[in-house]
Amino acid sequence: QVQLAESGGDSVQAGGSLRLACVASGYTYTTYCMAWFRQGPGKEREAVATIWPRGTTTDYADSVKGRFTISRDMNKNTLYLQMNSLRPDDTGMYYCAAAISRGFCSVPSTYAYWGQGTQVTVSL
Repeated sequence: QVQLAESGGDSVQAGGSLRLACVASGYTYTTYCMAWFRQGPGKEREAVATIWPRGTTTDYADSVKGRFTISRDMNKNTLYLQMNSLRPDDTGMYYCAAAISRGFCSVPSTYAYWGQGTQVTVSL
């Protein structure tokens, strides 16, 4: 049984950094998408960063390019999101997601498994 467990969310001031982690228990796939999504207040869930296959290819939302880095440690079965230069509009619940079949990595319906989310709040 696959379980995704996020951690690392916190309240920080603008310009600060956070590192989110997602332990993917029971998830043994290496060729399908994994991603970080976020959902801000009153907003739809959006893909922030995606990674595939085997961690060789990454993609980012335009709003986070140059500030966020997604990575995957296969040995620890953990997905990371390093977030630097945080801004108030980065505020939201951040979710880890894992796919078990091919699909567009930025589309939520691609993903079979989701974590419960970790809250990130950025204030001025």
